[in-house]
Amino acid sequence: MTRSTAPDADARSRPAPAPGAAGLLRRVRWTLAAGLLALLLWAALWPLRYPTRERVFDFPRGAGILKARGVAVPVPARVRLALGVRDVLLLRNRDLSAHVFGQVLVLPGRTLRLPFEQAGDFAFACDIAPGHAVRVSVLPHPDPGWDRLRWRLHALADALRELPVHGPDD
Repeated sequence: MTRSTAPDADARSRPAPAPGAAGLLRRVRWTLAAGLLALLLWAALWPLRYPTRERVFDFPRGAGILKARGVAVPVPARVRLALGVRDVLLLRNRDLSAHVFGQVLVLPGRTLRLPFEQAGDFAFACDIAPGHAVRVSVLPHPDPGWDRLRWRLHALADALRELPVHGPDD
């Protein structure tokens, strides 16, 4: 049996790429890679700014009723803050009943500000949170570089996790 050195029949039947198409594809790939690199550099080096230093913790309307029925209330079990960026926890009670957060009783319709001045992990009792506790993690101000990039990615993940879920009829 002899082997043919001629190219495959499949290779002969495929049309040759248009001249410049491979170069265009390569340029698009490099442009996307450069854009991603620029985005990562911006996220790592650009100063952190927010319109407010407050991070809102809401006691939602109907939380007291849900708690009495044994239904889980949609409040976070963990809150992340950063000194100098978002270092004030704003407790907002939208419910018709009072709720406990740490040693504080938050009355219906009231708002309370808890400023943090030191980094660390703080545990607060909360009557409607999962496990009846909320852990507040206060991080030092993120330095430029990997710390700031990591902080931004965590903030993005937290924001996506806390998006309200609404059905089509809401």
